[in-house]
Order: sequence, then structure tokens, then C-alpha cells
Amino acid sequence: MKQHYKLAFIGAGSMAEAIFSGLIQQKKMSPKNIIVTNRQNEDRLLELKEKYGVQISSNHEHVLAEADVVILAMKPAGVQKAIELIRSNTTENQLFISVLAGITTDYISYLLGHNAPVVRVMPNTSAAVGSSATVFSPGKYVQDEHLNITESLFQAVGMVRQVKEEDVDSVTAIAGSGPAYMYYLVEAMFDSLKELHLDRKLGEELILQMIQGSVDLLKSTDQTPRELYQKVKSPGGTTEAGLQVLENNQAQEIMINCIKRAAQRSKEITKEMSTLPENMLK
Repeated sequence: MKQHYKLAFIGAGSMAEAIFSGLIQQKKMSPKNIIVTNRQNEDRLLELKEKYGVQISSNHEHVLAEADVVILAMKPAGVQKAIELIRSNTTENQLFISVLAGITTDYISYLLGHNAPVVRVMPNTSAAVGSSATVFSPGKYVQDEHLNITESLFQAVGMVRQVKEEDVDSVTAIAGSGPAYMYYLVEAMFDSLKELHLDRKLGEELILQMIQGSVDLLKSTDQTPRELYQKVKSPGGTTEAGLQVLENNQAQEIMINCIKRAAQRSKEITKEMSTLPENMLK
């Protein structure tokens, strides 16, 4: 693989944007070495070119001819059709990185029809600010150089860990979907400001700093989350009163069920979308 390789994104949605914007922001790659395509939304491509300076094209043959590393970032439901469109322009000398939930490396290899290396990666949209929690799992044709490239790319946009592919569905429920749960909870905190008749701007600043401080403390201490919140509350105090509402409504159980359902759905997608023909399983 060349030292200064070209990176192609097949798909131009929020995940693709988060990854390449993070790479550009962290100065890991030049926009001129990133080319982005999608199936039909030309306005979206023009928007990304204007915002980030990346190369764009609706010509799959041109995109693939330029690419050393291909990141598959279309919607999982569209993977079969998308790869059918590009398959004839792919080669075994390219590295394919999939960020598609529920799609296995074996299934992508089957769709490609050759032995190109495929790495399954699950980042999250925090890649846009260099704070993704990313896991990756190599397919059967992956060599050390391909792992090094994958790790290097995603280290530029956050933390990276290798896992077994059978664990990716479960990890997706936390590392991939987790930010959405956090934003959902923060939305509720923001909405409480109106109920409390507090200045919106000041309240949002305090909430975000409170969250950042809580994360910083969790990362810097050996104490468990339970030990930390027990230290905050005092008998008959405000924190205890608030926590009681959460406990009465089984908030922790709801969060656990949320994560379990997301993991289950990822496994369902894997079964629905990544089933190989019977002759490929023998």
C-alpha cells in the first residue's frame, strides 16, 4: 500500500462526513486525497465539496480507479445494490473498510466476488471532533499492513480497539449507537431549563461542562460510578431527591434494555442482510 494513499467514500451520509471531516481536522489526510460519491444526491456532494474541499464524483469508475482504500458508508439496506454498481471497478489490491452495521466481512467479500481485504469498523459520529470510540474486526484476507492502515486512520479520530467480529453487533449498541442515547438525555436536561425558568444559554453551558467534568472524573479515578454518585448525594438532599425519581422509574433498567435492544437489532440486521448462499457455507 502506498504511503500517501487515496481514500474513497461510497456513501456521503453523516457517518462518512464525521470520519473524513475528522481526518481533515486532525490533519491526518489532505482533502485532495479524499473522494466522495453517492448514488444520486448531487446537491449533497456539492455541499461537502464546498464545506471540506474534498473531491467528489458521481462516476464510480473514476472514484474506484483513484482509490487505494475504499470506505463503504452507504445505508446497510443498500449494500448489495451499491456493491453491484462498483464491483467491476474494484480490485484485490484495494483495502475495503466497512462502517455498515450488521454487514459481515464475509458477506462483503461475497458481494465483491474476489479476495480483497475487508475490515469491519464501527466508529461513531464523534469522529468529527476526534473523539470516536471505534472498534474494528479484520476479514479473512486482511494482512498486518491493512490493520495498520485501518488503525492509523481511526486513531486520528479517537480511540480504537480490535475485537472479534462476533462481538461487533454487541459493541455497536454502545460505541456506535451510544452517542444518540447521550444526546437524548441531554435534550431532556436542556428542556428542563424552561421548566426551571433559567437562562437557556447559561443553562446549556453549565450542563455541558457538568457532563465534561463528570467524564473527566470517571476517566481519572478508580472509583465506580455508584461510588461517585453516592458521594454527591447526602441524606434528605437535592441529589437524593432527584435520584429517587430515577430509581422509582427504573431508569438504569431502561438504559440496559435500550442497549440490549440495539444489540439485538444489530444481530437481526446481520441475519437479514449478511446471509450467504448455502453453497458458500460449505
